[in-house]
Amino acid sequence: MQVIRRYVFRPKLITSFRDYSLRQFMTDVFSGVIVGVIAVPLSIAVAVASGVSPQQGLTAAIVAGAVVAILGGGPVQVSGPTGTFVVIAYAIGSQYGYAGLAIATIMAGVMLIIMGVARLGRMIQYVPYPVVVGFSSGIATVILVSQVGDLLGMSLAGAPPDVPGRIAAYLSAVSEVRLGDTLVSVASIGILVSWKYVSRRVPAALVAILCVTIPVAVFDLPVVTINSRFGGLPRGLTWYGLPPVTFELVRELFIPAFTIAMLCGIESLFTALVADGMVGDRHDPNTELIAEGAANAMSAFFGGIPVSGAIARTATNAKTGARTPVAAFANALLVLLVLSVLAPLAGYIPIAGLAGVLAVVAFNMGEWRSFAALVRGPKSDMVVLLATFFLTVIVDLSIAIQVGMVLAAFLFMRRMSIVSQVRIMRADEESRAHEQPDTFNPRAIPKDVEVYEIDGPFFFGAAEKFRNAMLLIERRPHVRIIRMRNVGAIDATGLRLLEDLVSDSDHHEGHFILCGLRAQPERALRKSGLYARIGEANIVATLDEAIARAEQLIAPPTANDGA
Repeated sequence: MQVIRRYVFRPKLITSFRDYSLRQFMTDVFSGVIVGVIAVPLSIAVAVASGVSPQQGLTAAIVAGAVVAILGGGPVQVSGPTGTFVVIAYAIGSQYGYAGLAIATIMAGVMLIIMGVARLGRMIQYVPYPVVVGFSSGIATVILVSQVGDLLGMSLAGAPPDVPGRIAAYLSAVSEVRLGDTLVSVASIGILVSWKYVSRRVPAALVAILCVTIPVAVFDLPVVTINSRFGGLPRGLTWYGLPPVTFELVRELFIPAFTIAMLCGIESLFTALVADGMVGDRHDPNTELIAEGAANAMSAFFGGIPVSGAIARTATNAKTGARTPVAAFANALLVLLVLSVLAPLAGYIPIAGLAGVLAVVAFNMGEWRSFAALVRGPKSDMVVLLATFFLTVIVDLSIAIQVGMVLAAFLFMRRMSIVSQVRIMRADEESRAHEQPDTFNPRAIPKDVEVYEIDGPFFFGAAEKFRNAMLLIERRPHVRIIRMRNVGAIDATGLRLLEDLVSDSDHHEGHFILCGLRAQPERALRKSGLYARIGEANIVATLDEAIARAEQLIAPPTANDGA
């Protein structure tokens, strides 16, 4: 096992069969069947909302479920189409057709594999929380708005993907509202919301779809169904292959593909983390990214849509007793069975019923409580949250993620500059009052010596404070002492400032001393060559040693010095 841990790719399937029993196998299969029952209506609903055929949603569920079961880094992770991708998939498909969506999905898969190989599995989890809540709630809002047409039975072929455009389309088509479809969607939503009071073991989505499909099929009710919109479902999997690719198309799809990769990475790793707590195990994030990348690429090759770890299906898998990837594989087999055998029956499913399922899923995926809490929180977090949310709803998800990340980065810089402080210790008794007597042996700071103390990370913001502090000095000191005992990290800007100070000291025949250097700053100084330039004798551990060294440097030369 020590050998396996050295590698970046460690599928959970390799270690899942230690102490594996027939009883656990039966439990895993049962869990997989339950999850598959949930996956069928959800996959169809996501596919329809994404602007593709139901078969493509089921295909994605089959391929992703099998690939992640074999290659994934978690024991109970279940992957497939999720509501997260509805907005971006619909937007790409509307502009470039399914071929463009397939290319973007393959590109996203390659990006995820590269992220995993580069060991970025941990880093992707550091996306700021306000950004995650902002676009999660934004996506939920866009999905809810996008389903209004199907919920009311409106015929809105070619409706624009953006929210303002859709709302305008709905207002212009109010006369096309169909009572039958509206009643089906109301019944579907009512069952989904109330079923938890009846049973928590039987999937609510399955019950809702069966309850609205059976009357439609038996009484031939005049509502829009899968058959009437898509002409039925072909059976089994079909190989789509690689669509025609041009450099210009790849360039145009790079940002949408990166958005898919980021969404997949964030959602999959979050889902795997939740599952870890439910089953008492640990997933490997880098392996998970590689598996999700392979799943997206293979989904597109079979004509599927973007996929990621599905929180509801994964949680159900864990709750029903699954402990190995066998359950996720059983889920994929069940969906394949439905597509191969029951495809003709699925054609009777009313579109309004699927829209009701997706509307409830979208409402549940919105981080509404967290959204309200962040709005009442610090103004900086509120700005990032609202910017990400409104850009997602009004403009574009790709733009929202970019702007949200940039805003969060700028706010992080600001906070770092606030927590980092620069203080000048002067040669008088007043400055000593700030010192802790147990950490500093009182010693008068010699004349012509300035001591600067930096508290906090020495990043660009702190470097600017340092420059401003030096501007307050009327006369350049003969010796500068920089105390860095509270500096845990330094960046390139901080290093450049230190280099400028050393150059300034050399130019004016002055001296430069560092004291209290910690591990990361010391490594950075050594790698940059600045450590050697300052000199071992001028880098000391304590302020006492630094002042003693300064006294030695400013002392007049004696006859013994030349000996």
